[in-house]
Amino acid sequence: MNKKSTVLDLFSGCGGLSYGFEKAGFEVKYGIDNWADALKTFKYNHKNSLAIQADLGVINAKELIEEYKINDIDFIIGGPPCQGFSIAGHRNINDERNLLYKSYLDFIAILKPSGFLLENVPNIMSMGKGSVKENIIEDFTKIGYKIKSKILLASEYGVPQNRRRAFFVGFKNNDDYEFPEQIINEIVNTKDAISDLPDLDLEDGSKYPLKIKSQYQQKMRNGIKSLHNHQLTNHTPKTVKIISLVPDGGNYKNLPEHLKDTRKVNIAWTRLNSLKPSFTIDTGHRHHFHYEFNRVPTVRESARIQSFPDDFIFLGSKTSQYKQVGNAVPPMLAEELAKSIKKYL
Repeated sequence: MNKKSTVLDLFSGCGGLSYGFEKAGFEVKYGIDNWADALKTFKYNHKNSLAIQADLGVINAKELIEEYKINDIDFIIGGPPCQGFSIAGHRNINDERNLLYKSYLDFIAILKPSGFLLENVPNIMSMGKGSVKENIIEDFTKIGYKIKSKILLASEYGVPQNRRRAFFVGFKNNDDYEFPEQIINEIVNTKDAISDLPDLDLEDGSKYPLKIKSQYQQKMRNGIKSLHNHQLTNHTPKTVKIISLVPDGGNYKNLPEHLKDTRKVNIAWTRLNSLKPSFTIDTGHRHHFHYEFNRVPTVRESARIQSFPDDFIFLGSKTSQYKQVGNAVPPMLAEELAKSIKKYL
């Protein structure tokens, strides 16, 4: 039996990237993050991985590697923030805003894995007329890696969400890597994703009250019988009344003039469109509403839109759970990336 390729997940959050890599046959040995809630969720869902709480902007990579005896890592994944990159193209790698990115770079320089995947916001590709992207490629080229980069759209990989993310993949001994092709012809819409989840406040572990209505829902239920993280948010009567005036797929522009300015953001009062993939799921702002019900999506509905299966359980407060879901890389997209990477290891 072939040994599984081993993974270190930096800035792991709740473990969306890790989950995708595990599904593709990798062994995730470690997840490192500074956020205790997200790590509890990570540990609960990655029972064979060691969850390490550490501030990667403060702690020295070499010391952490020695303390936890981290070795034999084939691949490193993660999404370090890159706020320290100047759009003018000049930047100091030791700028304190860059310490998280520098830490990611240090782990790779020390552990020398076969390759790595770095995930970030899409505009990192165009910042400074491309100079930020060039700086990242230059930094990893200097320590011996050949880099490919691309912006991927999650809905092209089976995720019911038009989420765009930038990915950099580097290999030590291979410059032939190609990103995965779009895997489906038929896009999964929001209704396909969540129409089997009721407008009922259910205790964790309750049986599903509704039947499966799509292939995607069957995949998400994954054979389990109980529903978790599906507690409704109670809005004020005024909020419910305003939401009710917005049609499926509509927003504040559908409201009467005197209500259009009740929230001063351009995404205000936006309903999901039942016949399209969702817009990017955020970390819990109360501006996005269910396509049918007069409320924000539950944590489980948000997780479905992110492609987390229903047996992936989120821990912590409801506010924390929303943030964990919104910060994650969609597992189905992560799995497709992992499958493509596996061919080159």
